[in-house]
Amino acid sequence: MKTVNSKQLIVSSLRVIRPILILIGLIASIGTASAELTAKANHDHIKVDFFYHGSTVSVSGIADKGTDLIIKIASPEGHEALKQKGKVGGFLWMNVGALNFEDVPNLYSIHSTGKVEDLIDQKEQDQYVIGYPALGRHVQLSPAADEQEKAKWFGEFLKYKESSRLYTTSSGRIDLKEKDGKQSYYINTEWPYQAPPGDYLVTVYAVKDGKIVDTAVSKVLVEQVGIVKTLAGMAKNNASIYGIISILSALGAGFGVGLVFRKGGGAH
Repeated sequence: MKTVNSKQLIVSSLRVIRPILILIGLIASIGTASAELTAKANHDHIKVDFFYHGSTVSVSGIADKGTDLIIKIASPEGHEALKQKGKVGGFLWMNVGALNFEDVPNLYSIHSTGKVEDLIDQKEQDQYVIGYPALGRHVQLSPAADEQEKAKWFGEFLKYKESSRLYTTSSGRIDLKEKDGKQSYYINTEWPYQAPPGDYLVTVYAVKDGKIVDTAVSKVLVEQVGIVKTLAGMAKNNASIYGIISILSALGAGFGVGLVFRKGGGAH
């Protein structure tokens, strides 16, 4: 009688099971096929020179027909602080402390084909940090506060960021066009001059049946050039020289204004 060892039995079992596993994988892939998504940020190298007052960045690409899109433009997460005002001595309003926000981007912009809460559920929002509510749940606040206090101060933080044009949201502004079974998308956004130099990430999410099925990324570089770069480097590395130049520049500007008024005969 021929005996079969355990190794031979395992090999024989794998030969039978492998085709079944492959078939199951193919069926699963058909049911969860992801969007063929591309993303390109036009004007992806913004140069900050002496005359810089902001710019524009457009995002475009191709997505599967029938998919919704969410576009997130954000800086790397970091630290932000807000000064707390309070009455000192019962009548003087002064800084009485600081609120520190951790894991928060300096710039945060969300654009979508529909309202984010209608496109994806809270779990997806939180996983990808999409939308103000998700961002509010993501950030860490110190000194530590309860949920009510955290929501209050995060609301103030949003007001400050939106007034600085560093935080924006929109829905329905993405232009969609269908061609050859695909859809192209395009949106043009303002780039605020308040955004500091650095690397920014543009992430495009394709959404289908309430789920994010694919992502595509592009980058935007904001870089100081020319005299702006020189002065910024001087302020960082040679503060004393930078201070002297600033004082001389202010004196020169004041002297020039004085000459203009003197020639004009003074104010009337």
